[in-house]
Amino acid sequence: MEQSLYGKVWIAGAGPGDAGLLTLRTAELIEEADVIVYDALLSAEILSRIPRETETIYVGKHAGNHPVPQEEINQILVREAKKGKRVLRLKGGDPFVFGRGGEEIEILRNEKISFEIIPGITSSVAVPAYAGIPVTHRDYTSSFHVITGHTADNLSPEVEEIRWKSYAKLDETFVFLMGLKSIDMITEKLMRYGKLSDTPVAVIHGENTDGTYVKLVGTLSDIAAKVKEADFPSPAIIVVGEVASLELTD
Repeated sequence: MEQSLYGKVWIAGAGPGDAGLLTLRTAELIEEADVIVYDALLSAEILSRIPRETETIYVGKHAGNHPVPQEEINQILVREAKKGKRVLRLKGGDPFVFGRGGEEIEILRNEKISFEIIPGITSSVAVPAYAGIPVTHRDYTSSFHVITGHTADNLSPEVEEIRWKSYAKLDETFVFLMGLKSIDMITEKLMRYGKLSDTPVAVIHGENTDGTYVKLVGTLSDIAAKVKEADFPSPAIIVVGEVASLELTD
């Protein structure tokens, strides 16, 4: 986009938590930024890379707890850029995979503020990989679908049902993000609309900094009960499909 009179905003993904999985560009920007606007789910290892003199603004969100609304985050980015600052918007995973990076960029464009997008490694692929689960495998599936575990506020119940019916017809891998609290609903709807009850399911909690993980394996019919019995930690990723039964670890 054309040069503006203001500073610049970088919308960057920090990956799944391991600082070794930061892109070189994001690591550089952590050192160079005047102000860093950062989310929850960033590991202490990554946050420790921020220079002491750098201004930081925490805007983290957790499920059901959004102390800083998205509209306010948008205005923070605009305000800091209009001061002429180099602003790093640092997000977990990839900013365009349920990271609301697109919404923030729309605001920046409207305000004629320069921006750059720095992709990150999405947890939807990285966390299953930690646990030895390939989201695609020629013997099992040729595609994977990343789905939010939250019901969209702007969709009617009828449209939601149509979506679940279409999911259940696909014999592919499903990766649900932010879905642990909705696992009863997810499994019930998939079975209701045709997925076999013995379809493998893995629930994975990544430990963020060193590639370790906690994994629970079951089927559509029993995984929700197993999650409750184990008091499984959040955040977690839910993998549904034949690949969920694999454990390709050393």
